[in-house]
Amino acid sequence: MRIAFLITGLGVGGAERLVIDLADSLIELGHQVAILYLTGTADLKPKHSSVRIIGMGVRSPYDFFAVYFRCRRFLVKYKPHVVHSHLFHANILARLLRWSVDIPKLISSAHNNNEGSRWRMFAYRLTDRLTDITTNVSEVATQSFIDRNGCRPDRIRTLHNGINTRRFRFDSISRDLIRKELRISPNSKLIVAVGRLNAAKDYPNLLTAISLLRASNPFQVAIVGDGPLRSELKRLAVALKISNKILWLGVRDDIPAVLSAADVFVLSSAWEGFGLVVAEAMACERVVVATDCGGVKEVLGDVGYLIPPKQPSLLASAIMSALSLSEFEAGLLGTRARKRVEESYSLQQAVRRWIAIYEGQTSVDPA
Repeated sequence: MRIAFLITGLGVGGAERLVIDLADSLIELGHQVAILYLTGTADLKPKHSSVRIIGMGVRSPYDFFAVYFRCRRFLVKYKPHVVHSHLFHANILARLLRWSVDIPKLISSAHNNNEGSRWRMFAYRLTDRLTDITTNVSEVATQSFIDRNGCRPDRIRTLHNGINTRRFRFDSISRDLIRKELRISPNSKLIVAVGRLNAAKDYPNLLTAISLLRASNPFQVAIVGDGPLRSELKRLAVALKISNKILWLGVRDDIPAVLSAADVFVLSSAWEGFGLVVAEAMACERVVVATDCGGVKEVLGDVGYLIPPKQPSLLASAIMSALSLSEFEAGLLGTRARKRVEESYSLQQAVRRWIAIYEGQTSVDPA
């Protein structure tokens, strides 16, 4: 098949990682793949050079018509069997393209239980008939989409994200190298959080929890990611008198190595769709503490600590419990976490499910 992915951007995020991993996997299975992204730069790229990557150069809403015809020209020439769009702006654009381009199969994928304002839900509902099927990444996110009247219940499916378990796995050598780079002493614990510095990830929740920690062992916190709240969060860390505890690592392309270096992984989000990074940490056999938002509960199951969002005192208590585990207890929990990912959330399983959708199957087991 010739498959065209259309996505809002290729920054560092769960939806973007899924598209890159899907593209690489589909190329390895003999398909042709192109990725069109609307805005920003391609921070994430496939490993296979045969994947075509085309930036549409959106800088403002006034670029809509130019980008519409740019995408149209490409699709007319490429003649895809499937167009698979991701995230709100790309989803709506792909649907509108169907007015003027022959698209045999169009799939719209949302990636969150909070896709934005009621106007966005209205746009989804208004254009629903232009897509063959809408998907979301967890049962909770799918139900939220239905409850907010984004589409009819019979026109949406849950398809979980897939984790590349060959890439995301514990590596003791990487652990030692990263801990040496970050100057983490042998008797110190390392807490890692990964995600954009935006409202959804609720880093104030994490920073406040860290300020409440009374851990028996010394610890450091490494935050991987960048975003619009970076300066504000740094000021908050100073105000909470924990700036000496926080390592701001920015965007990294060695996430499996950083996760391997962690003793505890923390997700403090206010809302999520699937919680891809939780599954990645689980695949790396880390002890996970996460907030119960979106599909995180579905992913984590009983192999980690799950606490309500926006409760820093409860988050601090869970982090302390995780840090207090013996090496044997942490190892056992990590082994169970990886097994859960391998059995239910592997990339290979996700690719098989997506191909079934591309080929026209409507009844697909999400797990």
